[in-house]
Amino acid sequence: CSSSQAQVYITLTLGIQPLTMGAPDYTNLPKFDDLPPVKGMPHGCAWGIFDKDGTKDHLGCVNLLTPDVVQGALKEAQDGESVSLNWPINAIHKPGFGRAGLTHKVIAFHLETDIGGHGFDDEVSFNTQCSSQWDSLVHFSHQPTGMGYNGVQATKEVLQQADTPFDKDRDLPTLNHWHDRGGLVGRGVLVDYAAYADAHGIKYSPFETHKITVKDLETVAKWEGLEFKHGDILIVRSGFTRALEQARTAEKQAEAMATHRAVGVEGSIDTVRWVWDHHFAGVAGDAIAFEQLPPTREDGTEGPLSDLGE
Repeated sequence: CSSSQAQVYITLTLGIQPLTMGAPDYTNLPKFDDLPPVKGMPHGCAWGIFDKDGTKDHLGCVNLLTPDVVQGALKEAQDGESVSLNWPINAIHKPGFGRAGLTHKVIAFHLETDIGGHGFDDEVSFNTQCSSQWDSLVHFSHQPTGMGYNGVQATKEVLQQADTPFDKDRDLPTLNHWHDRGGLVGRGVLVDYAAYADAHGIKYSPFETHKITVKDLETVAKWEGLEFKHGDILIVRSGFTRALEQARTAEKQAEAMATHRAVGVEGSIDTVRWVWDHHFAGVAGDAIAFEQLPPTREDGTEGPLSDLGE
């Protein structure tokens, strides 16, 4: 699984995971600037940080969702309300970058099957990127080498061979293994940049390369009275999905997405440093990518999508 369309209930939804005796302590992780070098990789590569007893890690920062972190999140629950981050699977009429959308077939028992009686089955086919989804740690590789997290060299053939509910091979950092550890349960923190922009008269098009900087993130968090904690799951709302829903028709959506430009968190070393040093267990947003599109190189020029993996 390089990405998943599975149900997403993790953010702003607090729960309990079974306690694990002798759970690792990840509270003393190195700062971004102190991360040890990884041969052939740019500085800031965290491969090896979560390895244990000679075994390569396959979970990355999901490891930060320890029982202590989850219990701390549970203590903050007050209203008992859950918030699902799932977007309708057919919200985008025609997904960008040539991806397939939803094909939905309804089967009537009494007309099309030997089951008999009145009832219906559903058959669906879609690219997981056509709506809300989590990307695994092999979804988008380090472009010069083609390697995924922790130096894994995934291939189409290997990924398809591992496509079984009984796959126990931890060599691939695919997100089916997140299910084995109890899913993603923790403290979801929403940085609502779109609401802040509305309240302060900040105008921008979600279909242009509007960058949400580290300063913006900190300003919005302060405005919300939000304090980040170790192991948080960071959610940044940019207003992209709201704008796409307002487009309504397939033609208007396609026109808006045709530029392949989108609002997002600034793709820069400053952002990477800020995200790592806060030790978030995961990051997500409501735009096509977490970062703004297209990517911006260090010299300020725009590059192809492949520059995201540099």
